Amino acid sequence: MRSPAVGPHVPSTALVRRARKVVRVLGVVHPDARCELDFTTPLELLVATVLSAQSTDVRVNQVTPALFAAYPDAFALAAADESEVAELVRPTGFQRAKARSLVGIGRALVERHDGEVPARLEDLVALPGVGRKTANVVLGDAFGVPGLTVDTHLGRLARRLGWTAEEDPVRAEVEIGALFERRDLTLVSHRLIFHGRRVCHARRPACGACAVARWCPSAGVGESDPEAARTLVRGEVVVP
Repeated sequence: MRSPAVGPHVPSTALVRRARKVVRVLGVVHPDARCELDFTTPLELLVATVLSAQSTDVRVNQVTPALFAAYPDAFALAAADESEVAELVRPTGFQRAKARSLVGIGRALVERHDGEVPARLEDLVALPGVGRKTANVVLGDAFGVPGLTVDTHLGRLARRLGWTAEEDPVRAEVEIGALFERRDLTLVSHRLIFHGRRVCHARRPACGACAVARWCPSAGVGESDPEAARTLVRGEVVVP
C-alpha cells in the first residue's frame, strides 16, 4: 500500500516553541531516554524491532539472546527454518508471521545488500515486514540517521499535546517533525516514548505527576490529584 501524499506543513512559532520546551523538560525528567531494545548490530536491532510489534521491549529482550545466538547474521537467518524461528520468538506473539518476516528479511539482505542492513529509508521499507516506524528506529539508533518513530506512544502524546490531530502515522510524522530540527528527531522519539510508557498512559495518564502538564492542552484527562497520580507512574522519573 502506498503512503498518502503529504504536503508541506508549517506550524506556528508558538507551537514550535512550546513543543521544544516540552522536549527539553522531558530530557530532565527522563535523562536515560533511549532505545530499550537490546542489540549490538544493525541486524539485531532490525530483528528486535520487528519482534516488538504487538509485544513489549522486555519480552523481546528475553527471547533475542537465543535468537541471535542461533542466527548471528543475515546468511544464517536466510537459511533458517521458519518453524524453528517461530518457536524461538513465540513469547512475542504472532510468531508465524514474525518468523516469516525475519527469514524473508535475511533472504532479502543476502540477495540485495550482500548480507548487510542498508542505511537508507527506501531500502529498509522494501524489506519484508519493515515499515517506516521500524526503519526510523534502525536508522536513528544503529546508524545515527535522525528519524521520528511514530509508534502508539509518540502518536498518542503528540495528539494530547496538540502537536498534531493526525491518526495516520505518515502524516503525523510530517507534522510533528516540522516542529523540531531534523538532528533532534531521534532524541524527540526517545523522550516522548519514555514519557508515554511511564507517565502519559493510554487509559489513565498521571496528569498530576506530569512535569509538562502546564504545556499540555489535554492536562486533566487523567488523574489530576498529585498523590494519586504518583502511584500511576512507572519506573524512575526525575521531578524537575
